[in-house]
Parts: sequence; structure tokens; C-alpha cells
Amino acid sequence: MSFDELMELVVHGFEIGGVAILVVGSLTACVHALWSARTTGAQSAYEAARRNVGRAILLGLEFLIIADIVLTITVDPTLESALALGLIVLVRTFLSFSLEVELEGTLPWRRATRREAGTPAG
Repeated sequence: MSFDELMELVVHGFEIGGVAILVVGSLTACVHALWSARTTGAQSAYEAARRNVGRAILLGLEFLIIADIVLTITVDPTLESALALGLIVLVRTFLSFSLEVELEGTLPWRRATRREAGTPAG
């Protein structure tokens, strides 16, 4: 097995892991929300499901970014693939940042101020 073939397997592993995290995490969040809606109420269950789906998306995106980085660095190190990687990472980073702000309810650089004031996040 050549190095490129091995790295392609590693990339596929990270891609499968990322998709599995997205699917399993989202389904788990939805099932948990349906279950907890009976005890905590629909609004609370919805908010928890939304946070948990967001966390699954963030973690899945991280795995998919790893796959793209490994692919670009090891298998296809061309200028075109590097530019495509840059665009993908930029879009995913923006999406991750947006999701994190949505989950935490505040900008990352304001979290310490919010914690010091005793205001709960989310």
C-alpha cells in the first residue's frame, strides 16, 4: 500500500467519522428531546435539542475539516486544491463561529465578562 492510498483511507475515515457524528448526534438529540419533552416541557426540550444538534454539527464539521486538510496536504498538494481547501475552511469556520455564538448566546470574547457578571450562557 502506498502512502497516498494510506492517506486516502485516513481521509475517508475522518469523513465517515464526521458524517457519523452529524447523523448520530442529531438523531440522539432529537430522541432525547422527544423523551425529555414529557418531563421538562416542549420549550425546554426544544432548546436542549437545538443546543445538542448544534454541538453535533460543530464536532462533525471539525472532523470534516481535518479530512480536507489531510487530503490537501498529503494526497493532492496543488494550488487549486489549496485554494479550494482555503474556501472550504473559511466557510466552515464561519459556520462554526455562527453556531457557537448561537449556542453560547454571546460572542467568544465576551464570555468571560458574562461569566463574571453571573449571567448564564444560553
